Amino acid sequence: MKISDKKKEKISEQILSYLYSINPKSIFTSQIAEEVARDEEFIKNLLLNLKKRNLIVEVKKNPKGKTYVRRSRWRLSDAAYTAYKNY
Repeated sequence: MKISDKKKEKISEQILSYLYSINPKSIFTSQIAEEVARDEEFIKNLLLNLKKRNLIVEVKKNPKGKTYVRRSRWRLSDAAYTAYKNY
């Protein structure tokens, strides 16, 4: 089944809204997928697309500074946070 670009944009907006609500905390892909009730691979694809548009930032290290091997956490970029805050 193919999802239209319009629906992908709506889901991306849900992701951004959720990341704004928990800002400045960063969260794993699986937790975002659970929150918006979608498949993890689909959400990861959307997250990477949002990263290319500089709306979110990928966090590759844990709080102790150790690099994740297979996981990533995500947070809203500073520019996106400012835009949401002013909206």
